[in-house]
Amino acid sequence: MSLVITGATGQLGRLVVESLLARGTAATDIVATGRSVGKLADFAARGVTVAELDYTKPETVAAVVRPGDTLLLVSGSEVGQRASQHATVIAAAKEAGVARIVYTSAPAATTSALVLAPEHKSTEEALVASGVPFTILRNGWYTENYAGEVEKGRENGAIVASVGDGRVASASRKDYAEAAAVVLVDEGHEGEVYELSGDVAWSFDELAAAISDIVGREVVYTRLTPEDHATLLASFGLDEGTVGFVVALDGNIRDGLLGVTTGDLARLIGRPTTPLAEGLAGA
Repeated sequence: MSLVITGATGQLGRLVVESLLARGTAATDIVATGRSVGKLADFAARGVTVAELDYTKPETVAAVVRPGDTLLLVSGSEVGQRASQHATVIAAAKEAGVARIVYTSAPAATTSALVLAPEHKSTEEALVASGVPFTILRNGWYTENYAGEVEKGRENGAIVASVGDGRVASASRKDYAEAAAVVLVDEGHEGEVYELSGDVAWSFDELAAAISDIVGREVVYTRLTPEDHATLLASFGLDEGTVGFVVALDGNIRDGLLGVTTGDLARLIGRPTTPLAEGLAGA
C-alpha cells in the first residue's frame, strides 16, 4: 500500500513528501504526483515513485491509485474550478479502491463566511457522500502568504490593508505539511476533522513590527476602509474581480474568521507552531 500525494509539484505537496521522508517513510512507499512529472525528478532520484495526476483527468487517478492506498488530496489552486476537480478525484479514487482520503480544506469550511469556504464545503460534502474513509485537515493561513509584505515594507516602510484590528493565526507551510504527514502515517485519524492554525493570532501592527525587524527599518501598518482599499487596488490595474476578492478576504480577517487558535496543529506535530517572525524570515 502506498501514500499517494497529489500536487507534489506545489509548495505544500512537496513539503509533505519531504516530511514523510524525514519521518522515516520509505521512499518506495510514496507516490508523488502532479501535472508536470518533470518537476518531480529530484524525488524520483531519491527513490520516490512519480506519476502524472491531473485533477481534470480521472484516468490519471485510476492509473496511479491502487486498492488500499491512502491519498492526500491537496486542494487545487484554480479558484472557481476546485469543487468539480476535487469531486472528480474523489470519485476516481473511490473507483480505484482507495482506503482513505486526506483532504486539505479551509477553516470551518462547512459553516464559515470565509470567501474561500464554499468550494471546500462542497468538497467535504462530496467526500462524506462518497463513503470513503477520510481525514479532513482544515488548514488555516500560511505565514508565507505575507512574504510579499516583507518586500513592500523593505521598499516603502508601509503595509496597507482593510483588516482593521483583525488577527490571523497563521503558521508556516512546513507546519501544515508535517501535520499532513502525521495523519497519513499514524493510526487513529480516520473520520477526524482537524481545525489547524498557528498558536498565536497576530495583528497587522504586530506583522508590521516583525517585518521591521527583518528589513531593518520602521514599517507601519496603515488602516484603510474597504472602499479606499478597493480604490487603491484598482489604481494598480487589478481587475474588478480580484479587487473584490482581496477586499472581501480582508473583511473576513476583520471579522475574525482567520484568528481562531485551536491548538490542533501543535498537538498533531508535537511542537509549537513556527512563530510569525521566524516564518516570515524563512519565507
